[in-house]
Amino acid sequence: MARNFRRHRASHPIADLNVTNLIDLGFILLVIFMIATPLIQQEQTIAINLPTVAKSPQQKADPKDRFVAVGVNARGLFIDNERTTVTLAELRTRLRMLAAESKQPVIRIRGDATVPYQRVAELFTEVERAGLTRFMIDTKTED
Repeated sequence: MARNFRRHRASHPIADLNVTNLIDLGFILLVIFMIATPLIQQEQTIAINLPTVAKSPQQKADPKDRFVAVGVNARGLFIDNERTTVTLAELRTRLRMLAAESKQPVIRIRGDATVPYQRVAELFTEVERAGLTRFMIDTKTED
């Protein structure tokens, strides 16, 4: 009689789940989001020297509102974070498109402190002509 030294094991499914790779992936995503979030939240990249005003209590903005920055500096007119200047005709067209939206955005008027007030007044006029009624003026406060 020959001896068989093999063990008779029934094949059964492995009940353990290796989650090491999932944990590594989670940490990598966390690091990516930690690096990317401050870059996404940059508010304005156009260099505008805002006028300085005295500190006063501020009204909280509605989180549902969308803000569109329209600025003027020595180089010209800007819309949002676009680095290229726009002409007055392009500005009019873009403002009319914003006014045609079902929920109009809040226009943030950013006038450089070194630009003559006439240029900022022209910006106000264009916003008014487009039919946009919700706007705010960006300034910086004294320390």
